[in-house]
Amino acid sequence: MSIRERRDRDRAERERLIVTAARELAEAEGWDAVTTRRLADRVEYSQPVLYSHFKGMGAIMAAVALEGFAELAARLEAARAGEADAVRALAGVGAAYVGFAEQRPALYEAMFNRAVDLPFAAEDTPAPMWAAFNELVAALRPFAGGDDLGLLTETYWAALHGLATLTRGGRLPASARDRRLAILLNRFGR
Repeated sequence: MSIRERRDRDRAERERLIVTAARELAEAEGWDAVTTRRLADRVEYSQPVLYSHFKGMGAIMAAVALEGFAELAARLEAARAGEADAVRALAGVGAAYVGFAEQRPALYEAMFNRAVDLPFAAEDTPAPMWAAFNELVAALRPFAGGDDLGLLTETYWAALHGLATLTRGGRLPASARDRRLAILLNRFGR
């Protein structure tokens, strides 16, 4: 291994360490507790080292969000691909989406509720974001009929996001989560 390859590997490992530390701290204490000072202490590097990898907390949060999109895409794919029946596949995708938001609240917050410099629905949208969206597209394709599949998917996604966010915030009782998902499925899975 050349010196350059080793340096690149070491740099990637440091970035991975920083992102992992940010995720762990956010999951334990919330995003307001994640500061460059605390991250530097946690990863045992100076703040300038963090800034040599990331422009600031926004860039760290964006890196965390991209990991989240990759994880969400994998969960959605597993839920969709595991079902031959289109209605059950759509139901599985909806449940997987809401379950992800419930089980990974800080990660979900970084993906959708915090200001991060990630382009949604653009040519330069990162691949993990497209992968998650495209799993929703695949689940909805059998139900598009004459509707614009992209707009249908955005509407379904917005509904899932609303359910997840309002339930997490205590605005909707968690006890009716499954009934809400069934209503949503009934409307979209026709």
